[in-house]
Amino acid sequence: MFVTGTGTEVGKTVVAAVIAHTMATEGKTVAVFKPAVTGLADLTADGPERRHIGVSEAHRPEGEPDHALLRRAAGSSQTDEEIAPYRYGPPASPHLAAALAGEEIESGRLLAVARAAAASADVLVCEGVGGLLVPLSGAYLIRDLAADLDLPVVVAASPGLGTINHTLLTIEVTRAAGLTVELVVLTPWPESPSAIEDSNRETIEELGGVRVLTLPQIDLDDPSTWPPLALS
Repeated sequence: MFVTGTGTEVGKTVVAAVIAHTMATEGKTVAVFKPAVTGLADLTADGPERRHIGVSEAHRPEGEPDHALLRRAAGSSQTDEEIAPYRYGPPASPHLAAALAGEEIESGRLLAVARAAAASADVLVCEGVGGLLVPLSGAYLIRDLAADLDLPVVVAASPGLGTINHTLLTIEVTRAAGLTVELVVLTPWPESPSAIEDSNRETIEELGGVRVLTLPQIDLDDPSTWPPLALS
């Protein structure tokens, strides 16, 4: 499946990690994939800031890079390269981070790495970057990668005010690309949701014609406490 979001910082990595962990605890072999990781320079704790981090990955004192969290959640033995073939220091859109590093993200390489990961597992969980219309290279968008992989899409979204518009737009863009929206996950879902949050969930489900699940705030350090996130 392909996990996208309504934008940045809406819980894509957390949703992808919980899905991967759920599948792994069911006894499936899970591979994970993320086309590009940016912002690694912000995580560097043991050396000078690097513009392009590849040979020596950054260390994250208060967490871990997205691809490392995905690997841990899935119980995978994949290398960094096998999960995220492009990894950059600047916290920028992938196409810009690549340009700053003097290179271009190649769609063929992304597809080859993702398909190789899928071939070695029962389940492939892909996490996008930003939203579906974020460019990877030139006119090649995250949406195009999802379409080339032809995977069902899970949309991560925030539960609060404004999420109806953002989520329904993402659903429309997904379907316009010929892809199936498997479900929407609102996160972090509060213990005592407000009337707005309850209404958002119901409205997205009704107008979007899609199943909407919720995921509370979780302790990323302890996967044993994560609630399962079943796709069916």
